[in-house]
Amino acid sequence: MNLDKFVVVFIDDIPIYSKNEEEHREHLRIVLTRLGEHKLYAKFSKCAFWLKEVSFLGHILSEKGPLIPKKVESVLNWKQPESVTEIRSFLGLAGYYRRFIKDFSKTAKPMTSLTKKNAKYTWSPNSLPSLKRSLTTAPVLAQPDVTKPFDVYCDASGNGLGCVLMQEGRVVAYASRQLRKHEANYPTHDLELAAWYTHRKYGGTIC
Repeated sequence: MNLDKFVVVFIDDIPIYSKNEEEHREHLRIVLTRLGEHKLYAKFSKCAFWLKEVSFLGHILSEKGPLIPKKVESVLNWKQPESVTEIRSFLGLAGYYRRFIKDFSKTAKPMTSLTKKNAKYTWSPNSLPSLKRSLTTAPVLAQPDVTKPFDVYCDASGNGLGCVLMQEGRVVAYASRQLRKHEANYPTHDLELAAWYTHRKYGGTIC
C-alpha cells in the first residue's frame, strides 16, 4: 500500500480519498486489511465513512478541492496589534494560508514593513482589514492532477513578485514575495526572471 496515492497518515488521523464510490470501497478494504494485519485497530465511534467534506490540518477538503475553513475565527477576532511581536504572530498565522491568496505579499506589505529593523511603528488602519478580507474570502483551490498539464503565470512589479499555478482554468496555488532590497534596482526583464524563480521555488515541485 503506497501512501499519498489514496491514503494519508498523520499521527492518529488516516484520511482515505477516492475518485468514486466503487474505488473508495476498495481503498477502505485495503487500508482496514493492512491495519488488521499489523494488529492495529480503529475505534468505530471515532471513525467517519463516506464523507463528501472533511476538516484536515486546518483546511476543508471536498470533491471541489481544498479551501480555508469558512470561519477563520482566530483571524476574524484579531484586534489591532500593539507591538511588532503581535504583528509577527498574525503574519505567521496568515502566512500559513498564503497559497490561497493572490498577491499575498503585496497585501501584507504594510504590516511586514513594520517588522523591519529600526522601522517606525506607524499603524495603518487599512492594513489588518484588507488581509482579513483576503483570508476570509479566499477561493477553493483546484485539486492538482499530475497526469494533466499545468499552466504557470508569472508577473513582477516594483513591489513584489508573484505567480499562479493553474490547471484547466482553475487555480491550484498562488505564490508571491516582496522584493529584496537589492532587487529594487533590477531592470524589468530581470524582475520577470526572478518571478519565474519564485514559481520554481514555491510551485515547481507541484509541476
